[in-house]
Amino acid sequence: MIDDKTLMEEAQKARERSYSPYSRFRVGAALLTKSGKVYTGSNIENASYPAGVCAERVAIFKAVSEGERAFEALALVGGKEGETADFCAPCGICRQVISEFCPKNFKILLGNPEKFEAHTLRELLPLAFGPNDL
Repeated sequence: MIDDKTLMEEAQKARERSYSPYSRFRVGAALLTKSGKVYTGSNIENASYPAGVCAERVAIFKAVSEGERAFEALALVGGKEGETADFCAPCGICRQVISEFCPKNFKILLGNPEKFEAHTLRELLPLAFGPNDL
């Protein structure tokens, strides 16, 4: 099984593939499945700003579209072009998407490969809206 530092390194590599010509804020994500496979994603912007998509959702949607439904952890690395932020947390929409597929104790790694923190989905989205709310 892949360790947390290696997963953060995969997120860092994915960040290099970011398409962010407008904000210059580059984000990479690496999603580890329970089967041990890693799906990566980077943020992809669009001149029509709402049409862009976050790195986390790219990684999750890639995995789901390949039939994966059981996830172990998500690593996230981001920051302005040329810099790496100490902390880059998922936006609200991404937190909601994560909650669709992951339990409340799902591990989310934030930071960079040299210094990162582990959080749970429950910490980042304590009152998630889910299937039981419908």
